[in-house]
Amino acid sequence: MHEPRLVKDYKQHEMLRKSFDELAVKTFGISFEAWYQHGFWNDRYIPYSFAIGDQVIANVSVNLLDIMIDGENRSAIQIGTVMTHEDYRGQGLSRRLMTNVLEDFENQYDVMYLFANDAVLDYYPKFGFEAVEEEQCWMDYSPSRKEPAAIRKLNVHDPDDLQFINHFVSIRMPVSKRFGTIHTQGIFMFYALNIFSDDMYYLADEDVICVYKQENGHMEIYDLVHIREVNTHSILAKIAGIDTEKVTFYYTPDDPSLELKRIRCENGLFVRTNGRVQYPVHVKHPVTSIA
Repeated sequence: MHEPRLVKDYKQHEMLRKSFDELAVKTFGISFEAWYQHGFWNDRYIPYSFAIGDQVIANVSVNLLDIMIDGENRSAIQIGTVMTHEDYRGQGLSRRLMTNVLEDFENQYDVMYLFANDAVLDYYPKFGFEAVEEEQCWMDYSPSRKEPAAIRKLNVHDPDDLQFINHFVSIRMPVSKRFGTIHTQGIFMFYALNIFSDDMYYLADEDVICVYKQENGHMEIYDLVHIREVNTHSILAKIAGIDTEKVTFYYTPDDPSLELKRIRCENGLFVRTNGRVQYPVHVKHPVTSIA
């Protein structure tokens, strides 16, 4: 059997990239190819893979970003797309890839983190990661008279709308100063194409892109993409339905006027820090920048 070779950051190598994509489809049911073809796979997403020939058999990806904690920027690395071809599992390939990542980025980050599934919760502590519990915010909501609004549903299949979204995200503010992410344009655009393609709306008066769903009196807000400070109450008054009774936020709102309630959520978050930064408690990582 051929010894697998380590390959990194090979998005321009068509055979390797397509093999990586095939493994991602087989493992997670997601494809990266459209994301790449649209130009959203940027230099902040770096796959570390083992390959035999041009076949990718295992992968651990690095996402370079910053996180904002209480108004201060911290350098961060988010690990994602951890996968191994079924024919090569049990050979320690993921462990070797994680070791390579840790060696390459030693002392280059304040926080390194990842979201793990239930099957590997005892795996990442071996690399110095600690489990961190998240809290999600929600609130009761009683709509008043619905305010008129210029709301336009965005169509990611329209090149103009897709470019508009991409540009808007490139100049956005963090969704929260309490805990937000920065330089995550590429990850957001993956969600725009694959996860929330039917849930994106532009509010012209507020100059904000709202990513949300509402059904059976429950509104779920996944992101508010804005380039200046916004008022959440004003946005809710425009997008909430007359039957909305509950609003759940998939990030950590920092608007002190919101009467928020919190619920613990176990998302398999594991964190490793440089010892100088403390990962915050009582926060929810923005869902549109989870790799």
